[in-house]
Amino acid sequence: MGTFEDVVINAKSAAVTVGKEAGRLVDISKLRFTAAELQREVSKKHEALGRMVYDAYKSGSSANISFDEHICAIDDLYKKIDDVNDKINTLRRKSACPKCGFRNDDKAVFCSQCGAKLGSEANPDDNTVPSGPSADSDFTADASAADNNFSGED
Repeated sequence: MGTFEDVVINAKSAAVTVGKEAGRLVDISKLRFTAAELQREVSKKHEALGRMVYDAYKSGSSANISFDEHICAIDDLYKKIDDVNDKINTLRRKSACPKCGFRNDDKAVFCSQCGAKLGSEANPDDNTVPSGPSADSDFTADASAADNNFSGED
């Protein structure tokens, strides 16, 4: 009966592990959906801003318009996208290289893209740390981002 109990205990343990992993994948999917929604909102804001600039130019009143409100709204959306992408990377157990921004496994010691040392003691030699919404996000306005991961692999 001891072998049967071991099998039951191992099966329960495996079921708990699979359940946790499935929950993690569901959380990642929800966050990716949120990031996509935010990116659509950014696109709408860009379109509205462009329309505003066009209309102002055509009417000759471009000097009287303040774009600050629209630009701040877009910047806020980019910050939200960055926050969501940080959560996704945490759930994926990925972290960005401080030198090139490539997403590596959290357990990696060196970046698999540029070879820089990763971890708390890593200090980039220069200021090549990517910034802005395209640094390490899945959802950016730039379709040519080097590490867009739309393949679904985690």
